[in-house]
Amino acid sequence: MENISEDIKKRLLYLMLKIRRFEEKIVELYPAQEIKTPVHLYIGQEAIAAGVCVNLKADDYIFSNHRNHGHYIAKGADINLLMAELYGKVTGCSKGKGGSMHPVAVEWGILGTSAIVGAGIGLAAGAALASVIRKDNKVSVAFFGDGAVDEGIFHEGLNFAALKKLPVLFVCENNFYATNSPSQARQSTDNIYKKAQGYGINSIRIDGNDVLAVYSAVREAVKGIRAGLGPIFIECRTYRYKGHVGTDCDYEKGCRPKEELEEWMAKCPVDAYKNLLLSSRMISDYEYKSIIGGIDSEIAQAVSFAQDSLFPDKSDLYNDVFAQADKF
Repeated sequence: MENISEDIKKRLLYLMLKIRRFEEKIVELYPAQEIKTPVHLYIGQEAIAAGVCVNLKADDYIFSNHRNHGHYIAKGADINLLMAELYGKVTGCSKGKGGSMHPVAVEWGILGTSAIVGAGIGLAAGAALASVIRKDNKVSVAFFGDGAVDEGIFHEGLNFAALKKLPVLFVCENNFYATNSPSQARQSTDNIYKKAQGYGINSIRIDGNDVLAVYSAVREAVKGIRAGLGPIFIECRTYRYKGHVGTDCDYEKGCRPKEELEEWMAKCPVDAYKNLLLSSRMISDYEYKSIIGGIDSEIAQAVSFAQDSLFPDKSDLYNDVFAQADKF
């Protein structure tokens, strides 16, 4: 903790709490059926998004996947626009056309989000190549799950990034499940980070539930990437609390053991970090409650903004798409 400033430590707590409270609000609102888009919740993985994005500049690029709310929030993008997108409103960050899986916030380096497994790896490599050509010293980050390791683009993207020494950080959020398929049923060895080493990429495995460990590892990685040392790979071991999609817990459907979920929830990254800051007197109980109150106020405003916004007009159906309307 001694090499991390007090401001950064508090920023990490704020972001983790904001992600958690935002997604808990989705869980609360979803049964009313005002939010129609499928949602893939990030609850349980907050330390990764916060620890990574605090190290990035506003114009650095991030490429996410279907489980993206945490990355969007940690990068600093507007939660009013994200909530409106979940409601399918024209004021949403993707004009109500992308839903939960396809947020965009160009001014925050979120050029577009793909729900295709592993697609962000190729997009991040491409953006990193563009940065090299432009000499703008930007870093591109690809967030992906352990399921993406089973895809061809994982190997193609890592090989190309290594070959060209691209300024890209690969962040594997290993929560041990691809949809409902456990990693041991898909991968012969538990060594995701070593796969990156096979392409000559510096890679490490860390506790993805320890936000300070994530922050410190990414700080060093980003420093090296900006210095021109090429890509770096970090496997963050973590766990999602909710099902693959939706607001329920999939152990209720027999998809994984309840005891496994309870074991990981006992190691909650948000609670662990909050308790660390309280016990070290970095924050007081009053300050913690004040942070929660401020975040909840932001989220309430985002919900009101979304509910009060309009749906896209039918005349907007073919705008911002590649195909021409007369070809349908």
